[in-house]
Amino acid sequence: MKIVRNEFGHEYGQGIYRFGYCEYALSDESDHPVDLYQQGFLPHTADPAIRNRLYMARGARVPLQDFVYTSENRRVAKRFENMFAVERLAPSAVTEEIRTLFFDYFAKRHGPRVMPVTRLDAILGTPLPLQLITYKKDGGLIAAVLEIGDKSFGHFYYSAYDLSLVQQSLGMWLMLDGARQAKEAGREHYYLGTVYGEKALYKANLEPLEFWDGSSWVTDVALLKTLARADSK
Repeated sequence: MKIVRNEFGHEYGQGIYRFGYCEYALSDESDHPVDLYQQGFLPHTADPAIRNRLYMARGARVPLQDFVYTSENRRVAKRFENMFAVERLAPSAVTEEIRTLFFDYFAKRHGPRVMPVTRLDAILGTPLPLQLITYKKDGGLIAAVLEIGDKSFGHFYYSAYDLSLVQQSLGMWLMLDGARQAKEAGREHYYLGTVYGEKALYKANLEPLEFWDGSSWVTDVALLKTLARADSK
């Protein structure tokens, strides 16, 4: 792994000396993915031409040994319990139907420029260990999750689903189900991605939770919520 940094901003003058740099990891075949995640790095897909770059950010993870559903988690889980046929597949099994699900979901949920064809292709072509998880009901595709992981960890990377179920918290359930499956598989941690802004605070509904503060994994969820709410301001 090679660490590189790009200047982002600074406050320099009148006795103030603060300099901001974005930190990236360039991985190679000798790197174990879990080591990258444990050091606060997440896959970077901003440039589809660079597939071995990861970025350091305020990410969250669940220590799975102590993970249990809260009362709110159980309320969400009951809505979809035993509803879907779930299958784990290689990323090569992504069909045009699944690609269309991702394109439509991101266009309607996050904007038409968020998930172009080139970005989805780069995500599917990651050198990190990637799996596709499909959720079907009566043979129809309802949701799909792209998950990075191995025997020791999992990362809820990207998901897409039928937006008619958004008010029923299907997206939250997919994350909960991913963590549940990861615990049953004996994994140690389940990574949830970044937590910036109030819209990302739904991830704090999983317990226990840790977040990366730039140097270490911190268990102070109250602080995480304060930071995320401050982002919105």
